[in-house]
Amino acid sequence: MLKAGVVALLCVSGAALGAQDVASFEKQELPGLVTMYKGLHAHPELSHYEANTSALVAAELKKVGYTVTERVGVYPDGSKAYGVVGILKNGAGPTVLVRGDMDALPVTEETGVPYASHVVSKNKAGQEVGVMHACGHDVHTTVLSGTARALAASKASWHGTAMIVGQPSEETIDGAKAMVADHLYERFGRPDMVIGLHDSAEHAAGTVALKSGPAMASSTSIDVLIKGIGGHGARPNMGRDPIVLAALFITQLQTIVSREEDPQDPSVVTVGDIHGGTKRNIIPNEVKLELTTRAFSDKSRQVVIDGIRQMAAGIAVSAGLPKGMEPVVTVLEDESAPLQYNDPALMVKARAALVKALGAANVEDEGAAMGSEDVGVFGLDGKIPVMYYRLGSANAEKLRAAKAAGKELPGWHTSRFEPDPEPTLETGVKSLTAVAISLLQ
Repeated sequence: MLKAGVVALLCVSGAALGAQDVASFEKQELPGLVTMYKGLHAHPELSHYEANTSALVAAELKKVGYTVTERVGVYPDGSKAYGVVGILKNGAGPTVLVRGDMDALPVTEETGVPYASHVVSKNKAGQEVGVMHACGHDVHTTVLSGTARALAASKASWHGTAMIVGQPSEETIDGAKAMVADHLYERFGRPDMVIGLHDSAEHAAGTVALKSGPAMASSTSIDVLIKGIGGHGARPNMGRDPIVLAALFITQLQTIVSREEDPQDPSVVTVGDIHGGTKRNIIPNEVKLELTTRAFSDKSRQVVIDGIRQMAAGIAVSAGLPKGMEPVVTVLEDESAPLQYNDPALMVKARAALVKALGAANVEDEGAAMGSEDVGVFGLDGKIPVMYYRLGSANAEKLRAAKAAGKELPGWHTSRFEPDPEPTLETGVKSLTAVAISLLQ
């Protein structure tokens, strides 16, 4: 647990830390945070299965006086999510929701670190997959816990209500929706602001990066089922090969971005999963594709969706498939995320707090990213201001060497994504606590 005296040094009025204060923090508190992080990293859990991670978050919040509720969230199929909500009331004032996500990815780790994950699990399709925190949600969970402790120990520095949210299933983009659908705000109160962070291998540990306004693209998940007429591989003329049709479809998809979209309004179409066939000499009856699209405007998003539908229909016509065998295009609204918009006024306040806490040289600007997040769901379509920033997680020396060589370090969703634990966690807790306290006044 964070010592009250140490937290006071960290947090009072968002004051910048002196070297002696930082050293005190590292000596007394950082080892415990690093131990928690490494434990989470070695024992990751896939989306919808965050039982142990959520229990750990709940236990940490209870230790420092939060009123905690577990299993907050309900998915469209009626199953309960592993969301955690901790409430700490500290007199009159605003309510700030501090959010951290907890789930891992179906990636087999190849970092070689001593605390690497060796977990193997089954995904929703029943396939055995390696599991890894390849997006840094173990960092987020640890920082969330450290920030919650800091807020509990420094109540003399702020007033209002801290709402700590451990969110499940960010990687499937349905965890925030599940918590809102489970009457999150009706049960625990509606926050005045939402804040959070995401680690990044593009920035050195010890720094943070900010983008006001449109910061991250919307994401739309789409399934496409391409039908065909199966047969023997030696007699392709007797059928209609859906694998060939899928290949043509995938190639043509890219012309939506290059020829249908406004070049000033960027978008991305990605086919991330394709399944078809059972044996090399059998032409199957169908091929299934899983797509994601990214866009910064509703217009751009709709152009992509319309283009996918039109191209799918055209593939059927060009193949001479009979009526009723057109591809089936399904937009999965439950697995889609809105544009991440950082409220400009809130960003001004947060930037001031971050500069005081970290120093101006460690607060950077960055451009908008095509990556997507569901933290914006907590903002209820702009009704509640949201502030979300990047937390540098790259080893500073490795990052400098990579840039000098014209390369990038392994990033999110790769098997070699490797945050630098100590400076990342220290800066994460320090920065998120500073922002929270600057708003809880």
